[in-house]
Amino acid sequence: MPRALIIGGTGLIGRATAHRLLAAGWRVDVTGRNPANLPADLAAAGARFVAADRADPAALRTALGTGADLLVDCVCYTARDAEALLPLAGDAGSTVMISSKAVYVDADGNHSNSDAPPRFAGPVRETQPTLAPGDGDHQTREGYGPNKVAAERVLLDSGAPVTVLRPSKVHGTGAVRPREWVFVKRVLDRRPAVFLANRGEGTDHTTAAANIAALVEVVAARPGRRILNSADPDAPSALEIARTVARHLGHEWAEVLLDGDADPALGQHPWPAPYPIVLDMTAALDLGYVPAGDFAATVAAEIDWLVEATTRGAGVPAGVDTDWFAPMFDYPAEDAYLAGRRS
Repeated sequence: MPRALIIGGTGLIGRATAHRLLAAGWRVDVTGRNPANLPADLAAAGARFVAADRADPAALRTALGTGADLLVDCVCYTARDAEALLPLAGDAGSTVMISSKAVYVDADGNHSNSDAPPRFAGPVRETQPTLAPGDGDHQTREGYGPNKVAAERVLLDSGAPVTVLRPSKVHGTGAVRPREWVFVKRVLDRRPAVFLANRGEGTDHTTAAANIAALVEVVAARPGRRILNSADPDAPSALEIARTVARHLGHEWAEVLLDGDADPALGQHPWPAPYPIVLDMTAALDLGYVPAGDFAATVAAEIDWLVEATTRGAGVPAGVDTDWFAPMFDYPAEDAYLAGRRS
């Protein structure tokens, strides 16, 4: 039975990857700092929790033991993290590092986290230029991408069989910032309308955690030193995402599609890209990757999880970053707009 070790395996991507591998007959160990964070469904499926702090190389070495057929690092953010991973990669048949599409820059040097939005010439391939590597605070908008680039460089320059995956707008069960919550909550609150800035035309490619997991399984069987984009087979706009959520939950609402000069308090959502950001998936497909499903098919489980967690609790699923979502739920401003339109 092949063995996989997933560093940071209790989170969104690790959870989906563990489920995929367990279903395929793997033995899966996941690391984390607190065993209480191991999702019950993972434990029931047979995943084993190994206590290990990502910042402690000795603990990671102990977790790996004598080796693994697959090593997946879901929490590699900096060059230092990558340097701690390298010795473990030498004892793994295949290693995967989860990076991000935030590393890509357009012809003017703009990227996903810059004040000026990027404007790519077309679907973004893995050969697209990236930010320069950096070592600032990776938890900031400015520092996240440069640190990811630095981590990638450490791993790829080593010559080890490391595959770097670059997903975009990840969705799935267990997310701390489940972006679809902006629409799920509106359905649960029985809102009569959904407001969308820029007419809901923003397209920022989505990536199901389940599709990342499907690509990880392919890479496990084909070790190599490479970079691969990871995204859903379709790239829905914000309007299409809103419609997918409403359709799944059997809810009807009026669509208020706002132009660029509308009140900025209205229609905020997590996919505001004024220019399309779409990842080219050719390289992964050429490797034999088959998606687990399109956006609508893969997001259904997350929507159901959000609804179930909300009805069990006090209105918000445990762990959801409510402060981040707060500006997207200005119901008084929406009600005032609707009242003015009626009058």
